[in-house]
Amino acid sequence: MFDPDFPAEELAAVEARLGRPHCLQWTGEVGPEELALVRASTRRGRHHDLTFFVFDPAGRVATIRKPSFPPGIYRAPSGGARPGEPLLEGLRREAWEETGLDIEPTRYLLRIHARFTCGDQWEDWVSHVFAARTTSSRLDPHDPGEIAEARFVTLEELAGPIRQRMLATGRGLFRYRVALTDAALAALAGEPTPWGAGSSRTAPQVPSPWVAASRGGMVPCGPDGAPDGPAIRANIPPGTRGGPGTGPGAAGPEGRGERDGRP
Repeated sequence: MFDPDFPAEELAAVEARLGRPHCLQWTGEVGPEELALVRASTRRGRHHDLTFFVFDPAGRVATIRKPSFPPGIYRAPSGGARPGEPLLEGLRREAWEETGLDIEPTRYLLRIHARFTCGDQWEDWVSHVFAARTTSSRLDPHDPGEIAEARFVTLEELAGPIRQRMLATGRGLFRYRVALTDAALAALAGEPTPWGAGSSRTAPQVPSPWVAASRGGMVPCGPDGAPDGPAIRANIPPGTRGGPGTGPGAAGPEGRGERDGRP
C-alpha cells in the first residue's frame, strides 16, 4: 500500500470502507516543462493526487477546466491532501473547492503508481482515484484562479471527443490523464454508476487501459507499486533524479498550480 504521503494504516482503513482499488503502474514520457510542473509539487513534499469521478442524479460526471487547458478539454477534478489531513477529508475539501459540491465517496477505484520520465530525469507520483455521488446538479467552483470552468458531461463525451482532444495535444500529462480515465471507466464498466441503486446506466466501453494510450500505458502492479503483470514498455530508459528545480510559482501536473503549489 505504499504512498509516501499516507500511512499504510490509513490506506487500509479507506480500503475497508470503500473497497480495495485496482493497483496499476504507468510510465510515460513528458516534456521538460511538464516534468518541472510535477517536480514543483514533489519538492514541497507532495507525491500524490486525489482524483474523483463525481456523478450527479442525472448520471453525468463533474469535470473541470484549468486556465492553461486548450479549448474543449475537461477532466475529472483532482487535488491533494494537506500535510496531516486525512485522505477522505482532503477528498471532500478538494471537491468543494474545485466544484462547489458536497460529495459522498462510494468506491476506491484505482491506485496508480506513475513515473514521469524526461531524458535521464524522472519523478514518481501516486494517483488515488475514487467514484463518488452528489445530490446537486449545480457546479460552483470556489477557487476561480485555479478552475476556469466546471461542467457536467456524459460518460460518452468523456470517453469520446474529450479523450481525443486530450490525446491530440501531444502532452504527456494529458496522455496520463487519458490512461487514468480509461482505467477508471473500465473499473466501472458493467456496473451501475454511483448515483443511485437500480439505475440502468453503465460506464461506456473504452479502449483497454492495458494497451498503450498514445506512448504510455497501464499495467497491473502490486499494492506497493511493484510489477505484477506484463513489463512496462518504457518510452525512455529510466535514469536518475536530477536537474534544476522550479520556483515557488510553478504548477503541478498539467498546468497552472494553485496558490499553495498544489496541482
